[in-house]
Amino acid sequence: MADIKKIVKHLLTKYPDPKIELRFNNPLELLVATILSAQCTDIKVNEVTKDLFKKYRTAAHYAGAETATLEKEIRPTGFYKNKTKMIIQCCDQIVRDFSGKVPDTLEELTSLAGIGRKTANVILGSAFGKQTMGVDTHVLRVSNRLGIAHSKNPDKVEEELVKQFPKNRLTSINLALVLHGRRTCKAKKPLCPGCVLYRECEWPDKVAA
Repeated sequence: MADIKKIVKHLLTKYPDPKIELRFNNPLELLVATILSAQCTDIKVNEVTKDLFKKYRTAAHYAGAETATLEKEIRPTGFYKNKTKMIIQCCDQIVRDFSGKVPDTLEELTSLAGIGRKTANVILGSAFGKQTMGVDTHVLRVSNRLGIAHSKNPDKVEEELVKQFPKNRLTSINLALVLHGRRTCKAKKPLCPGCVLYRECEWPDKVAA
């Protein structure tokens, strides 16, 4: 049986002040960055948003953007046509339904075009300071390998993790799990021997230390 207290202790000792690697200054910027991050590295997204955020400062700016122009500006992130459509539709909804301000509840955020539960939790946790668990591919992989989750369904894994982890530290734990998945518990060739969670991990395929 996985020891949750030890997992939390080791994770937050390894990553004492975990932060999302997407760069942003406000909820709108994080919302746009998360849309762009689909099938794209955070490094590339940050390169694109460096100029993008200087030009588009409000939801109204995105809502009124020329499709062809925005497509060209975000093209390096991939799937740019679909992402452009999502950003414009999403920001149009923000202007129309929320007076131009990104909403701060899960229900309202997931009502926006292109914003799923994971993305909404990321925005709530990192932009609004709420305690949330956004289950991306890294959290899904790490939690299942550790034996603290038992599903490939992100919503079910979120439910499992929220029940086990301290409610007042969910966001920090969430971000630490993401970083751990990127840097140590990788999809291919995980760095098991040097993993701080090696003793707690129940993954039968872990590499011997």
